[in-house]
Amino acid sequence: MASWEDVERIATVLPDTDLKGPRRWTVHGTLFVWERPLRAKDLDELGDAAPAEPPVAFRVADEGEKEALLADEPDVFLTTSHFHGYPVVLARLDRLAVPELEELVQDAWLARAPKRLAREYLDRTE
Repeated sequence: MASWEDVERIATVLPDTDLKGPRRWTVHGTLFVWERPLRAKDLDELGDAAPAEPPVAFRVADEGEKEALLADEPDVFLTTSHFHGYPVVLARLDRLAVPELEELVQDAWLARAPKRLAREYLDRTE
């Protein structure tokens, strides 16, 4: 299963990515993946389903992608009312396979990177 070391390894090789504080990665100054400790309200909402460890938050392309992840793997992905209306999904790292983490981090980066930078990156990796 994935770890924070995996998140760092995957995120830091993406172009124009910086670590902004502990476990907060940005592309061109815009947050795309980060540790999101659960707040009291989140814990109340999630009840017994709340993860023991702080989840990782990912930007996703849109609400449709968020809803698909939540529906496909509810034991891995979650959300709270704090993120209602925002294309952000939370995940339990201890239940996330590394290949899936790699895809999620890259997709989060692509969702937030400037279009030209994203296009250049995709052109180099295809």
